[in-house]
Amino acid sequence: MSPISRLLAASAFAALVPAIPALAQTTSESAVPAAAQSLTIERVFASPSLSGSVPRGVKLSPDGRWLTLLRNRPDDRERFDLWGFDRSTGQWTMLVDSLKLGSGRELSEAEKMQRERLRIGDLKGIVTYEWAADSKAILVPLDGDLYLARLDGAVQRLSDTPEDELNPALSPKGGYVSFVRGRRLWTGTVGGTASAVTPEEASETVSWGEAEFVAQEEMARITGYWWAPDDSRIAVQRFDEAKVAVVTRAAIGAEGTKTYAQRYPLAGTPNAEVALFVQKPDGSGRVEVDLGPDKDIYLSRVDWAPDARTLYVQRQNRAQTRLDMLAVDPATGQSRVLFTETAAEGHWIDLSDSYRFLKDGSLVWWSQRDGFGHLWHFKQGKWRQLTKGDWVVTALAGVDQTSGKVFFTGTKDGPLAHQVYALDLDNPGKVTRLTDTGFHNSASMDKSGKSLLISRSALNQPPQVYLADQSGKRIAWVEENKLNASHPYAPYLASHRPTEFGTIKASDGTVLHWNMITPPLEPGKRYPVFFSHYGGPSTQEVLKAWMNPLAQAVVDKGYIWFEIDNRGSDNRGVDFAKQLYRAMGGVEVEDQLAGAQFLKTLPYVAADKIATYGWSYGGYMTLKMLQADPGVYAAGIAGAPVTKWELYDTHYTERYMGDPGPDMKGPDAAAYDKANAMADAAKISDPLLLIHGMADDNVVFEHSSALISRLQANAVPFEMMLYPGYTHRVGGPKVGKHLWESIFAFLERNGVKP
Repeated sequence: MSPISRLLAASAFAALVPAIPALAQTTSESAVPAAAQSLTIERVFASPSLSGSVPRGVKLSPDGRWLTLLRNRPDDRERFDLWGFDRSTGQWTMLVDSLKLGSGRELSEAEKMQRERLRIGDLKGIVTYEWAADSKAILVPLDGDLYLARLDGAVQRLSDTPEDELNPALSPKGGYVSFVRGRRLWTGTVGGTASAVTPEEASETVSWGEAEFVAQEEMARITGYWWAPDDSRIAVQRFDEAKVAVVTRAAIGAEGTKTYAQRYPLAGTPNAEVALFVQKPDGSGRVEVDLGPDKDIYLSRVDWAPDARTLYVQRQNRAQTRLDMLAVDPATGQSRVLFTETAAEGHWIDLSDSYRFLKDGSLVWWSQRDGFGHLWHFKQGKWRQLTKGDWVVTALAGVDQTSGKVFFTGTKDGPLAHQVYALDLDNPGKVTRLTDTGFHNSASMDKSGKSLLISRSALNQPPQVYLADQSGKRIAWVEENKLNASHPYAPYLASHRPTEFGTIKASDGTVLHWNMITPPLEPGKRYPVFFSHYGGPSTQEVLKAWMNPLAQAVVDKGYIWFEIDNRGSDNRGVDFAKQLYRAMGGVEVEDQLAGAQFLKTLPYVAADKIATYGWSYGGYMTLKMLQADPGVYAAGIAGAPVTKWELYDTHYTERYMGDPGPDMKGPDAAAYDKANAMADAAKISDPLLLIHGMADDNVVFEHSSALISRLQANAVPFEMMLYPGYTHRVGGPKVGKHLWESIFAFLERNGVKP
């Protein structure tokens, strides 16, 4: 969910990149060890990462001299420092050492939770940064404070307060630095004194410049303010959580418990009240944006026109079946509906960042209006479809407005390995593939759409990143990450097992894709299966991409690894996805059962030793699978499971399940009752291991405590492993080892072993 870092200012780009050497050292030496070495669970979670060095936040300085990125340390894969390649010297340099610069102080609860929303809560050091417009300095947030790091080595501390500075940014023209502190937006000149530029509110339920919980968690919108391209104005969100339900979240630690009265919008209950304003950088001239008479809406996206004369606002209705694009006059706040996107019957609106406002006032826009996610061009009130077919555009990478070329990723060549493509805006009939079909690819672009930053991986190649021209030709490696003798994964290559792919049909004839990794098969021997799943919407698990080495470690223990993408998963079109509408815990459970039944037909599978595992929605799936089909699975592991959908948040849950209403008396309450994992808890007869972090703020611990109580009340035997102090992610060098060794000890106790 993290926003993709963009490359800045493509000027001098072509002159820079041919000289960039790969950051990692590479050799031509073969990486085939003399003997196979088994991959242990302990090594999976140790440093350096078995996937090699994977850069984050790749950017280009505005003047084109520096290519910068965040690189993790060989001895601590979760700590990142800022590195840069200097064109004038041809050398890589650590620009900011997070250990030397940082104070090491604990982050505020607000910043911790924001990092949880970004799924980077386990990272340390520098997790984001931003170039100054003059290319002479970099804004670096670190340990809750802000620093301005100059290229001559000097570092200026911009803040030193007990409170963290959230959502720091430099204005597009470089005139200002801005951040949120104490529920107010602050601005100031770079290096100068910052002042609060939004009102001080008496109520602690009111915040300016931040995104409310569901925007961060479910809408991939972390910020609550937006600078105009010319620094003239700022659009600022104000939200009030007074009517939002209060959930007493207990963060149960090893030697103490902290409780938080967390505003958490449970499905069917009120959301935060959101308003949008436009003001000058000093706070003057503030006007409220007309978001319409219905206040129970979602402010999903905010963008400025390239000329700063119009503010564009995406307004989504509570049911998420309608999205209006508003065009706003920033001087008055008056708005008009530019166009409306309406969901297909029995479906919903999927929010996207795959759109670009162009200098001529037109818009390249991603839509599922024809049943598949495709690109459209909206100009002078008329629509023209740019891509079409029984495949999907997965992301818009960029638009070169000079040449009229549009770059995107999609599944035109198959759903299991996404490719990068280009087309001409004026003549979109010809779509040109720019990447190798032997790899799964993603892409982003510099601001002007001149150059591509392509990330790719394959089943036998960890992630690589390279810069490419508009034809897709590689100009230079940013991180080759070559799997040679010096790579961290090299000692385990001899035991690395290939991934097989195949399809089966669901009950309605729909084709479902699966993958499988087996140990070396011995004639006549049958093997237990580790059946991993997620099952929820908006995800795709089966891909021809580098897999988490954990899968190989599971196989090295003697298990078969198996996954299947059920109906409802992503990148297969509207009809494939919408079968979960008002029906979670139904067809996806049925499709996973089809996978298990397929496994039982294979001569090398121990049919009585198929264990099922999932986390979050996957944990929910484990419970539903054990309840629906007793005896099919030898054991189940449910990690951080949702057990009652009315305990989950509005934007995610209501999108698929509708409105349960307060106290489960709403129009869709029956669908919630059927979907939850509580009513049939007593039907679980197979061995169950329940796992949960006891400080989880996403799937709060109450989900598991309610299930624990129900199982105990019905004398249903089960095991559990709880992790004090851990949130929705339970991991780390030692805890990850403990978690997975606990899982395998549970399986062995219940006879699911090689």
